[in-house]
Amino acid sequence: MNIYQEVTPLNTPDIFVVLDSCNNGFDYPIHNHPEYELNLIMGMSGTRIVGDSTERYIDFDLVLLGPYLYHKWDGDKHLQENGQTYRVITIQFGMGLISGQFFQKDQFNKIRKLLQDAGEGIKFYGQTLKEAITLMVQLTVDKGFSNVVEFLQLLNILSQSSEIGYLSSEGFSSKVLSTHSHRVQMAYSYILKNFVNHDLKINEVAALLNMSDSAFSHFFQKYAFRSFTQFLLDIRIGHACKLLLDTEETIGQICFKSGFNNISNFNRLFKKYRKVTPVNFRRRYLENNHFDWTNQVTPWQFIPPKNTTTVSLKPDAYVTRLVHV
Repeated sequence: MNIYQEVTPLNTPDIFVVLDSCNNGFDYPIHNHPEYELNLIMGMSGTRIVGDSTERYIDFDLVLLGPYLYHKWDGDKHLQENGQTYRVITIQFGMGLISGQFFQKDQFNKIRKLLQDAGEGIKFYGQTLKEAITLMVQLTVDKGFSNVVEFLQLLNILSQSSEIGYLSSEGFSSKVLSTHSHRVQMAYSYILKNFVNHDLKINEVAALLNMSDSAFSHFFQKYAFRSFTQFLLDIRIGHACKLLLDTEETIGQICFKSGFNNISNFNRLFKKYRKVTPVNFRRRYLENNHFDWTNQVTPWQFIPPKNTTTVSLKPDAYVTRLVHV
């Protein structure tokens, strides 16, 4: 499947950019980009695709996306045709924003963790959503350095929130497990390197940590909030989803490359956890990604993956109102 890359308006001098649009439609493909993105939709309902997650959203939606994470929002057609008024505010910022020495201070620990977790896509709700809306609307007005302060305040609010939900699965995003336990990190790294081996067993990982199978099982459950078996299955299915979207390989090839050794068992488990067969999962994304890139409203905003001239191409103008900070 073609995954298009978006050419964002972020320039080298920018800390971040704000894109503010009203009633502009959702005519764009499933895409990604190397920048982080915080996307807020107000006044519309529809379907959201983030990684291998497809969900309905109603009225308001706020999601933080990590670099290169596939995403697309659709608005309900009948609402748009009936003249429903809606607004989309998007904030984009680079991967190197908090890599400097200043941002390595302890006060930024939670923000760094937030951006690490964004690799799966994070949705926010409740009071967090309300506070974020206020700040994001304020950021659409260029107020100079005040925008920087408000932006950091926004990240701080998001980083301390428990009103969140993760969207894309492990194995699809390969997010590093966030924990201070060195042993858990060792186990997690070993699983990521070896999950394609269908013979991988709990005793193999337990031995790596010099633990009995029983002790490791309880230990892993405590930190991963699920059993070793379930965690391994989540990784394998997430990886299969990525192969279904990234490649044109057959279902059989993807089955074995994801650590399964039986196609019928792979199909059964995939349908159990994704509510759709692997074939229909791929087909559904293909249907959602129909896009005539030659007729983009903003020329060259979305680049086909096989285009070799992407380095020199950048839109001269965007259809949305832009604030560079």
